[in-house]
Amino acid sequence: QVQLVESGGGLVQAGGSLRLSCAASGRTFSSYVMAWFRQPPGKEREFVAVISWSGGGTNYADSVKGRFTISRDNAKNTVYLQMNSLKPEDTAVYHCAAQTGQAMAVHLSQYNYWGRGTQVTVSS
Repeated sequence: QVQLVESGGGLVQAGGSLRLSCAASGRTFSSYVMAWFRQPPGKEREFVAVISWSGGGTNYADSVKGRFTISRDNAKNTVYLQMNSLKPEDTAVYHCAAQTGQAMAVHLSQYNYWGRGTQVTVSS
């Protein structure tokens, strides 16, 4: 069992930056593949970024490539999402997720654990 708590969301102007954090409980954090998803207003939850258990592998949605960076610190049981050059269409509730498999999954159904989310609002 792992519990995930996101933080770092807020209101930012277009072009600005935010860094989200996701703190995980449990001693086996380093064995989980971690990801960020987001749910824009009135839309379904969508994949943003994923990172392997070691941090050596990452993958991103096309909409955020070159602007967002996912990273993790296994000593601190934390995964991060650095978001630069933010756009109004990045406005969403951002959730982190964990899975016990090895695949760099991009589908919601492949994740076992979810945080409650943190709101990111980008004004134009």
